[in-house]
Amino acid sequence: MYTATLLTAPDRPSLTAGGVEVLLARWQGHGLRWLAPGEAAEFELPHLPDDRWTVWAELQVQGTDLAVQRSGSRRKRVLLADMDSTMIAQECVDELAAAAGVGPQVAEITARAMNGELDFGAALLARVALLRGLPQEVAAQVLAERITLTPGGRELVATMRAHGGYAALVSGGFTVFTGAVAAHLGFDEHRANTLLVDGGRLTGDVSRPILGRQAKVDALLDITARLGLQPQDVLAVGDGANDLGMLELAGTGVALHAKPAVAAQCGVRIHHGDLTALLYLQGYARDEFVSP
Repeated sequence: MYTATLLTAPDRPSLTAGGVEVLLARWQGHGLRWLAPGEAAEFELPHLPDDRWTVWAELQVQGTDLAVQRSGSRRKRVLLADMDSTMIAQECVDELAAAAGVGPQVAEITARAMNGELDFGAALLARVALLRGLPQEVAAQVLAERITLTPGGRELVATMRAHGGYAALVSGGFTVFTGAVAAHLGFDEHRANTLLVDGGRLTGDVSRPILGRQAKVDALLDITARLGLQPQDVLAVGDGANDLGMLELAGTGVALHAKPAVAAQCGVRIHHGDLTALLYLQGYARDEFVSP
């Protein structure tokens, strides 16, 4: 048995009963359930539709996301989330670079690395090297003035934790940011790279080992083993090429507003919804969301 979930952006709810029922009939589904009026709905399917990606593309034009998953065990016990351009709207290294006067140069490297065109570790070191000499306190200023949370993040973490879940923020970015973001959103733990400082200024390097694609996979395996769980129990979310390993291994891997090359490799793609989409994908209704 499979479950089809349709959803739109919360600030632009556009799902109609007629539109959902057309797809319900086309796929011979049953058990239509509205998770949020005009915003999210789901129904059961007897088999995986052969034309799901064709329908997905049709719905994208209408501003609607579609995911089809196996019905059993959709609610996950672990949330493993990327930070940059996932739990927050920015790339922290790009914001530091803008403050250092090398914004365009670093942003270009970031875009290529997140799209899988460059080795993540080498790209990270190249970008951090350009930050050499930046005063340490600039990171706190960037955090306060330039970083914004992705909508729905608080509800996502709070709701999963209220239902016995464990939340980990695992980033290829920097601990100076993940520590604050994790605390603000209520994550149980965070992992990231550490910027090295000497005399109050960035040295242009990070501590080793570098946390990249494999480290995110290792985090998933480490956390599930520690909790007595399996990778199937994990909901992972990210947007870049360095997230693909954990997205592929997790029970549900969500490409959220992801780079095209990344989204193309993921079975669950959210382009219009915010982070509350990850709750709808697990079958939570809007009135079950927990606000911290």
